Amino acid sequence: MAVDLGKTGCRAMLWNSADSSRAVNSVAGAPGLAAPDGVTAARAAVRAAVEPLLREAGGARPESVLVGAAGAASAPAAARSLVGALLEDLPVREAAVTSDAVTAHAGALGGRAGVVLAIGTGAVAVGIGADGTYARVDGWGPLLGDDGSGARIGTAGLRAALRAHDGRGPDTVLLDAAAGLFGDLERLPATVGRDGNPARTAATFAPEVARAADAGDAVASAIVLDAAADLAETALAAARRITAGGEPLPAAVTGGLTGLGPALMAPLTAALTGSGLPVRLTSALGDPLDGARLLALDRATPHTSLVVRVRRTTANPSPTPATPPASV
Repeated sequence: MAVDLGKTGCRAMLWNSADSSRAVNSVAGAPGLAAPDGVTAARAAVRAAVEPLLREAGGARPESVLVGAAGAASAPAAARSLVGALLEDLPVREAAVTSDAVTAHAGALGGRAGVVLAIGTGAVAVGIGADGTYARVDGWGPLLGDDGSGARIGTAGLRAALRAHDGRGPDTVLLDAAAGLFGDLERLPATVGRDGNPARTAATFAPEVARAADAGDAVASAIVLDAAADLAETALAAARRITAGGEPLPAAVTGGLTGLGPALMAPLTAALTGSGLPVRLTSALGDPLDGARLLALDRATPHTSLVVRVRRTTANPSPTPATPPASV
């Protein structure tokens, strides 16, 4: 059983080696293991995702469950507590927990050493060396970091639109684009903040910025080029901090922001390949669920020291009813 536990959603997948089935169940996520009551919320979310799959499988008892959980890297004690809770809750012989960034890395690079740059609303790079060296760069959130992310691109685009609206900045098609997406610009601050997650809302404007850049808007082009430079800097910083083992270092870029297309990806690719570092760009091989499965089965990857594992020494208990996942 592989689980990808994020702050927004939690996905579980049950692999059956006999028929290669890949049944998936998705539920709400949890605030993260470092949050208050993070273990309790994570435990409930995992059970809510896993138990329907076990029922559909006719009471199957998987060999193991591995959870890639948000917050595990910064809260190792909570990760250990979650492992113990999973052994109490689920009919498995072994439970394991690691960071969701580690499972994403393992999935993207097939368990090899290298760098994975994950870009969406936020931005973070994870490097894992051939000797198990671990480097996490950025991912500090929209206030203190996430440079080059969707939230940053969207915010920069909206700021440019407001500057043009005020007459403080150059003309840009982003002015009309912002009005078209969000309505009255006089109310834009309230509109962006109304759902309690302004970074996520601002990130919805990033595709408009990319489209404007593709169309030749100078303001939008500068925003996207700055973002590409920031993202390349993040990935290369991770590459410098890990050991490649004498081979060119594989690097993959994943996440929804890759959908912005050439406006972002062309300068980002050029910055990575022209850095002078032995970095070899590669397509992502899989997703975090693939990474969780791989780490559950293979203890010889460079990720092994980053996984908390406990094997059951007594008979499997009968699991008790699940509680609903915490709302986020």
